[in-house]
Amino acid sequence: MVVRMRHTKSKRNRVRSHHALKHVRFASCGHCGKPLRPHIMCKNCGYYAGRQVVDVLAKLDKKERKKREKELHAHEEEQTESGKTLNPEELSHK
Repeated sequence: MVVRMRHTKSKRNRVRSHHALKHVRFASCGHCGKPLRPHIMCKNCGYYAGRQVVDVLAKLDKKERKKREKELHAHEEEQTESGKTLNPEELSHK
């Protein structure tokens, strides 16, 4: 079967002009500061919307857990030095 009304190259290209991929936008985690996609839980610390949703440290083995705790404590100390006030959740981690 033959196409009866063939589209021109310009018509084809105009249609395809909207098929380009969009840039991925990243937000930063409010707890640890890592970049992450919006409306998604942070895979680094397990927080979403300012509260802990998943205990990420419980799923790690001992060596990885110590490394992650060290990173989180370093980030929290950095925040306290910059003058940011701590909430009760952050105090319980220390």
